[in-house]
Amino acid sequence: MTSSLHPVIIIFAGALLVGVLKGKLKGVVSVITPVIGLINLILIDRSHGENYVMTLSLMDLQLELARFDKLSMLFAYLFHFAAIIISIYSLHVRDNMQRFTGLLYVGSAIGAVLAGDLVTLFVFWELLAVTSVFQIWARRTPNSSASGIRYLILHISSGLLLLMGATIIYKDTGSLRFDHFDLNGFGGVLIFLAFGIKCGFPFLHTWLTDSYPESTAAGAVYLCCFTTKTAVYAMARGFPGAEPLLYIGAVMAMFPIFYAVIENDLRRTLAYSMINQIGFMMVGIGLGTDLGINGAVAHAFNDVFFKGLLFMSMGAVLYRTGTMNASQLGGLYKTMPWTAGLSIVGAAAISGFPLMCAFVSKSMIMVSAAEEGHMVIWLLLLFAAAGVLKHAGIKIPFFAFFAHDSGIRTKEAPANMLIAMAISALACVIIGCFPQQTLYSLLPRDVDYNPYDLTHVVTQFQLLFFSAAAFAVLMLTNIYPPELRSTNIDFDWVWRKGGKLFYKGADVTLNTTNERVHRAFIVEFIGWLNRFTKAAPSRLLVIIMTPFWKARGLEGSSLIAKQKAFYEDSRLGAFPIGRAAIFAVILLGLLYVL
Repeated sequence: MTSSLHPVIIIFAGALLVGVLKGKLKGVVSVITPVIGLINLILIDRSHGENYVMTLSLMDLQLELARFDKLSMLFAYLFHFAAIIISIYSLHVRDNMQRFTGLLYVGSAIGAVLAGDLVTLFVFWELLAVTSVFQIWARRTPNSSASGIRYLILHISSGLLLLMGATIIYKDTGSLRFDHFDLNGFGGVLIFLAFGIKCGFPFLHTWLTDSYPESTAAGAVYLCCFTTKTAVYAMARGFPGAEPLLYIGAVMAMFPIFYAVIENDLRRTLAYSMINQIGFMMVGIGLGTDLGINGAVAHAFNDVFFKGLLFMSMGAVLYRTGTMNASQLGGLYKTMPWTAGLSIVGAAAISGFPLMCAFVSKSMIMVSAAEEGHMVIWLLLLFAAAGVLKHAGIKIPFFAFFAHDSGIRTKEAPANMLIAMAISALACVIIGCFPQQTLYSLLPRDVDYNPYDLTHVVTQFQLLFFSAAAFAVLMLTNIYPPELRSTNIDFDWVWRKGGKLFYKGADVTLNTTNERVHRAFIVEFIGWLNRFTKAAPSRLLVIIMTPFWKARGLEGSSLIAKQKAFYEDSRLGAFPIGRAAIFAVILLGLLYVL
């Protein structure tokens, strides 16, 4: 069998069906749709091979609606896998908006990673923003509504930057092909920033920590799987080897650790952890080597499974308890043992335990950094890797399921949630144990790397041991920050305060300008014009009659008195009928001549 059907068509068609169907059929269609899409993708891969392109001629533009090469296919496969898992995870959801927009969101992400030109990319890039925000708004709280608006502002801004950059590049080169861009040009810089917003660059990262905790239980899983991974793909496609990514990525890997350690909301902790993991990916892309690029996209692939698993486990806790605050949780292993166990698998995977998926991808990036002589970057990544164990590997399962007993006694997560988590946990283990047969065969560049040599394994165990020991010492000595109800100030404080100041400044400036324009134009000018139009005919008649009065010998005060009396009579219309008719004829004659 062969196929030439664009994968997005299947996903969007499934979304439309979900929108019109009722009852349990909605859940069935939401699961079957990505399965059919995955089969279609496999058929395209087998029948056309690499470098197959679907094109469309639009006016004078030749658009590449879909480009199938190893890099785009890896992410297309990944998004189909993720969509299947999340659809199973959200089978219990009765909110039609989440299911409908969720599939549209999936289709937009797939369309973006398959786009071969900047116009197609822009369309799906904006659809990605518009469809994903409903996963936040679906929670229907004041905080989620406000968070969704802030999310939309940043992501629409990202799309506008992409559009401006594409316009400049088309003007300079005459090409809209989505390929490697040069940071020496202004268009390339704008596109770099557009991708950077969705990647969560420092100072632009606040949408992650703002929106993830405010979204629905399933919505946070959608967000962690698609938006940031689409951005990582775009960066790997457009800016491989871009040196600024080395330093940006190192900062991203470092600073979230400190926020994650003191954060009380466990899903916000995972959002900081997301920035940390994307930092590793940015470093790999910035290195530009085969091992670095492979490590970056492999880590993005694995992140969907282990970070998705952690978000799913926390979503299950939120679904059963209604809270995500570590200070209010604890002891849940007694009533949610399966969720606790699966969460521990995700925690072990993100921490980089050998035989887990992150071990076989994160080490590729770190080895590449060392081989290229970036020892400072390597040391920073090493520190960041140790921090991951503290804030995600230990903190998440420890404070949610163990720590102090909160007294909460609830049911285990629904069966569909457990099945979805089990699939992700199984993927973490299989990829970690058999990377050559699973993940490495999908990577875009040739792979010559063995993660399981003695040096890598011993080094990783040493890192994990000392990191765990440090956590234990800090807890026993009461130095580790306690989980308290608190609000941590991040850079979003600057955006919010700066936005308020901008609003107030604009309000004062514009209102003052409006008041002055109103006074000058409406009050003074229009008033003068009104007075002028009322007095002009009378003054014109006075000017016309003055030569006749002078001819009759009127001068000085007598002439002035005559003019004033005549002006008042004409303004009030107090002339005899005959004289008024004569003046009317004279005025009409003047108007005709003029």
